[in-house]
Amino acid sequence: QVQLVESGGGLVQAGGSLRLSCVASGRIFSINAMGWYRQAPGNQRELVARITTGDSTNYADSVKGRFTISRDNAKNTVYLQMNSLKPEDTAVYYCNAEIVDVFPKPKASLNWGQGTQVTVSS
Repeated sequence: QVQLVESGGGLVQAGGSLRLSCVASGRIFSINAMGWYRQAPGNQRELVARITTGDSTNYADSVKGRFTISRDNAKNTVYLQMNSLKPEDTAVYYCNAEIVDVFPKPKASLNWGQGTQVTVSS
């Protein structure tokens, strides 16, 4: 009943930039924290960046100073601006969001998108 759809991935040269977007739709009363994760082949999924309802953010050490997470609550959208990309940033990027529904009773559930591929060539 809730969908998260990512877009903006692609192939870019090292040093380049990409902007990822993730739109949530469906039965949504409100959205708590939203985040971006990534998973490279053979690796576990790892947190890239997270943003709360109060716009507090936290980042993986490997992306600090290069990536910026932001959100547009009116559009139920979270963004990830990625600058100075490196080959080691190559991965499938997933967004997630804690969605609050109030019917039949209030509850929050964690939802994931299907992922978007980011490939950085050297």
